[in-house]
Amino acid sequence: MINITSHGIILEKSTLDFENEAVLNPACISKDGIIHMFYRAVRSGNFSSIGYCQFKDNKLIYRSPVPILKPEFDYEKHGVEDPRIIFLDGIYYLFYVTYDGKNARVALATSTDLIKFEKKGIISAQMTYDLAEDLFIKSHVNKIYSQFEKNYRKSNDDKILLWAKDTFIFPKKINNKFAMLHRVLPGIQIVYFNSFSDLNNKFWSNYLIHLKKFIVLEPKFEFENFEIGGGCPPIEIEAGWLFIYHGVEEKNSKKIYHAGVALLDKKDPTKVLGRLSHPLFSPTEEWEKKGDVNNVVFPSSAILRGNNLDIYYGAADSVIALKTVALDSLLSELIQ
Repeated sequence: MINITSHGIILEKSTLDFENEAVLNPACISKDGIIHMFYRAVRSGNFSSIGYCQFKDNKLIYRSPVPILKPEFDYEKHGVEDPRIIFLDGIYYLFYVTYDGKNARVALATSTDLIKFEKKGIISAQMTYDLAEDLFIKSHVNKIYSQFEKNYRKSNDDKILLWAKDTFIFPKKINNKFAMLHRVLPGIQIVYFNSFSDLNNKFWSNYLIHLKKFIVLEPKFEFENFEIGGGCPPIEIEAGWLFIYHGVEEKNSKKIYHAGVALLDKKDPTKVLGRLSHPLFSPTEEWEKKGDVNNVVFPSSAILRGNNLDIYYGAADSVIALKTVALDSLLSELIQ
């Protein structure tokens, strides 16, 4: 049995204009005993920016009165969303989703001090789903990839771009290259590169032709029968890379978001060493089951403290909550 402690809601919306609708999906990093949290802040009209606060011993000690990142460019005019943060080789990499009201893409901002971030622009593929489907066919991935392409085009138009979310690098290079997890629905894939400047459309086109060999996880169990997506940036432990992700279950025409767990090989993360066949946790509390989007637990950051794994997550797209998992009890079920 996995030992899980629930700490409940740790951050809610405020009266500040930029976060008066909701707060959710945090990116957390520990420095000098302080948890620095970057989170999606939603204002009236469903426009998002990235808020910032600090925790010490699970208590809020500082909350910025202004967002640390906000929409500036046309491609993010409807919001900057769902951050993930990684520290590697002296640089903090903050990944986030840009939304222009139609297209969702992934952009990057960097910092050396967690205070001032410099936007580096879009890093995900910028091509239509129509073009992407042609590449999917050449890569011989499961036909379900093309079905997602058809669904997006049907609900929008032929000009909609390939949606990108749930993107972040490993906190350590693999074979001297950046290793980045990302999501092409319905699965999770990995991409290797030398520099972020490499990530142009020529690079992505060549990559998508070979997408099948870069698949890390695809939906497998009932609790993730619709799709999965990257949750918390991987944590290196002795046994491998511990990876908390989210799985979406379609049940009675409704969707339920759960937290899932996998253990990936250190040298080749496409090799799955262990994977829970059931959710690590699911929406059970009223504030997890009812909110701006019902029935959602969305893990987006995890920090290891000895045997304690703190998992920060968005609940019902409305609030931010925290659970602590005993690592030894988790590994006893994950590694059989």
